[in-house]
Amino acid sequence: MKRTEIKSLLELRDFGSEVIVKGWVRTKRGSKNVAFIALNDGSTINNVQIVVDVDDNTADVLDCIHTGAAISVSGKLVESSGSGQSVEVHADTIDVLGIANPDEYPLQPKKHSLEFLREKAHLRYRTNTFSAIARIRHKMIFAIHKFFNDRGFYNIHSPIITGSDAEGAGEMFQVTTLPLDNVPKNEDGEVDFGNDFFGKAANLTVSGQLEAELAALALSKVYTFGPTFRAENSNTTRHLAEFWMIEPEFAFGDIIDDMDLAEDMLKYVIEYALENCKDDLSFLSKRQADEEKNKKAEERSMELIEKLKFVINQPFERLTYTEAIDILRNSKPNKKKRFQYVIEGWGADLQSEHERYLVEKHFKKPVILTDYPASIKAFYMKQNDDGKTVRAMDILFPQIGEIIGGSQREEDYDKLHKRIKEMDIPEEEIWWYMETRKFGTVPHAGFGLGFERLILFLTGMGNIRDVIPFPRTPMNLEF
Repeated sequence: MKRTEIKSLLELRDFGSEVIVKGWVRTKRGSKNVAFIALNDGSTINNVQIVVDVDDNTADVLDCIHTGAAISVSGKLVESSGSGQSVEVHADTIDVLGIANPDEYPLQPKKHSLEFLREKAHLRYRTNTFSAIARIRHKMIFAIHKFFNDRGFYNIHSPIITGSDAEGAGEMFQVTTLPLDNVPKNEDGEVDFGNDFFGKAANLTVSGQLEAELAALALSKVYTFGPTFRAENSNTTRHLAEFWMIEPEFAFGDIIDDMDLAEDMLKYVIEYALENCKDDLSFLSKRQADEEKNKKAEERSMELIEKLKFVINQPFERLTYTEAIDILRNSKPNKKKRFQYVIEGWGADLQSEHERYLVEKHFKKPVILTDYPASIKAFYMKQNDDGKTVRAMDILFPQIGEIIGGSQREEDYDKLHKRIKEMDIPEEEIWWYMETRKFGTVPHAGFGLGFERLILFLTGMGNIRDVIPFPRTPMNLEF
């Protein structure tokens, strides 16, 4: 007989039938006559109750079963008389597949802090919180691929190792095979990369955008979904050194098309989560409410499912950076200097506190800002006729601020070439990118969505380290 996954078993009503169920023990309780085991196999957040009659045949086995043990149970499916469950399994035989010594197993049935669980990342999948997050991550990966596939986009794999810095920020991890205890130098005392694996300096990519643009200028509509890396020495709740990015690029489109696509995608995946992750979202909503129960009412987050519906049930507010600056400069928090970064005037780089004010206080809906100053944006963005701004757009969400950043790309060779020189970007690193502006260039646009930012929003978690299985942050490379 084949094993039945607990998710499927809980939907069965074939009472009296024989079933086999396998999983990990969450709890065991009982008396000298009967024992109750809560079993979970990861297919659902819900456990199935195993009822065991204690006798000479089962007593020794039950003595070996503790929280964390893996077991296989054969028995009958019966209607449950307990509250909160419709079925349970009355065990005939139990086999212990893997023991868990209660004196050593760290995830005992009690509340553990998120900080503690980060130290136990090899086991935290077994908790309700992290199994729920893992299932939601999977559903969102599928939803994103489905969204783009259904709209005729082609998925491409951009390189992880690169010789260029797409963002121009310089915060990149170096990749080398040179001996670090005896690095070869040239006559000028600089590292001689001619002896390195690629014959030149190499890094882990910060973005697949530039390569995606190349593909879009042949296939029209493409997207990447891959790992990216930032060597930013930041220990905030919103930064990771390794994370995943979704980056669509499409030809024959402008900034308006870019905003439309990004808004449609966000609403699609959030609605998909509401329809397909109900149990996990309900659990995470209760978890968030419990975490914030001691906060003042005005400091509590919006209820999780209500927040998700809040995003999909209304059009996003669209305004220019200049309009946003006027709103922020005249706002009470700014006038009373409650902002950590006071807005003095045009040209300021908006911080999370400003973005959240616009979304949560002023407009009370998601916001798309456009037409940023060229001085605070990347070299590849389409320049406006005013000579000061570029056709960039950022989407701002409640609680997390920026979730998407994008732009129409500069297709004019001369303007792009001038901008590269102004920013001191070595032309020899991106000659291939420049060449596409000489051979059949067209208006095109795209954006980047940090996948972990999306999962942070969907799950209501407060720290981005808790929505990726094994976080990579400064001074942290475990697992």
